[in-house]
Amino acid sequence: MPLPLRSPGGGRLSPRAADAVVAGVVLLVVAVWTLVSARYASEPAVRTVLGWVLILIGCGALYFRRLHPVAVSVVTLLACVVYYPLSAQDGPLMIAFALALYTTAAEGRFAAAVALAAVTLLAVGLGEIRQRPGHRQIDDTSLVMLAGWLISLVAVGRAQRTRIAYLHEVEQRALAAEREQEARARQSATEERLRIAREVHDVLGHSISLINVQSGAALHRLGKGPAPEAGLATATEALEAVKATSKDALRELRATLGVLRGADEPTPTAPSASGLALLGDLAARARSAGLDVRTDVTGTPVPLPPAVDLAAYRIVQESLTNVTRHAGARTVRITLDWGTDAVRLRIADDGEGAPEGRPLGSGIRGMAERARAFGGELTARNGDDGGFLVAARLPLTRPGTTEPGTSEPGTAAPGTAHSPFKPTTPAPTASDSDASERDPR
Repeated sequence: MPLPLRSPGGGRLSPRAADAVVAGVVLLVVAVWTLVSARYASEPAVRTVLGWVLILIGCGALYFRRLHPVAVSVVTLLACVVYYPLSAQDGPLMIAFALALYTTAAEGRFAAAVALAAVTLLAVGLGEIRQRPGHRQIDDTSLVMLAGWLISLVAVGRAQRTRIAYLHEVEQRALAAEREQEARARQSATEERLRIAREVHDVLGHSISLINVQSGAALHRLGKGPAPEAGLATATEALEAVKATSKDALRELRATLGVLRGADEPTPTAPSASGLALLGDLAARARSAGLDVRTDVTGTPVPLPPAVDLAAYRIVQESLTNVTRHAGARTVRITLDWGTDAVRLRIADDGEGAPEGRPLGSGIRGMAERARAFGGELTARNGDDGGFLVAARLPLTRPGTTEPGTSEPGTAAPGTAHSPFKPTTPAPTASDSDASERDPR
């Protein structure tokens, strides 16, 4: 595709208007020069009229020099070939051909420009050689200068073409970089909103499920008409469990939605724990909902990056939420195995399991996405002895690292990673954040 002769934004005139101005200026220069020369050279009126016609043709053709550069160069060259032997006034019509030749090279027709320059030089040279001695109009020195002049026109046009092409490429790269930056900004904003929505879903889904089970169990016991003291104890126990669960949910929500805090709002000063450090509290809340939650830890715990630590916690949390909502189970066993290269999670219940042939829900897919995001894997299926089984493996090293617990840019250093799960150690508060929305299985 032909490039513009001048750089974008380099002038206020449109290309067509600029071509008209150039053609008018060249015509004015040639006409003034010819009128001045006419005072010193006389010729028949017919030749004068023909000369002016050729001047108008040669200069007027420049208006189309960008649309048809080769054709305009040929027209101006033929006008010069006829004009100079015919007219005695010898006006500077050659300027029109020079500009047309330059435009041909600048518009990318380099081979055509070289051919026209060579034809011009050969025609002038042969014409002068055929002249009788003493009648030559151009000597050898002038021929050499003409050759250099033609070569310079083609070379300058070629250089201008290269310059405009370079500027065009730089502009396109700048526009592409700007578009890419905007696309990345939009993608980052979308991912952040999705991350917040997923974390809110995890927190509310788990907490509300436990509150529903706890309050339902209390109502069931109260519906049997126990003694006033026993009924009061049952109601008090249920309300305390609901209060603790809702308090934990509010803490997690504040931590998750902290990124939406206004610039003038103070940041929280209370220490926060997240991930497997909160697994003891998570198991305790599940027990308050009537589940018999048993935990086993094997291997030597090591600090994890906060994002990986939180992913492990969310997998257990979502599994317990699914058990509370759907499984009808009484016992859940959580196994945490610290290996040399990965931490392995296993959550098994003694419930009804998932219906055969039914696809897994978005909750299971969300847990699998969390595991894959850190180079791990997750499987969810009915257990061999009944119930439902969720098994996950999360590597202890990140891609491109060699030390366990190495954190990625933007996360805490390994020395500050939250401590691994200890069933007897309660942790006070909420979670940080990470990816992947899920619904019940």
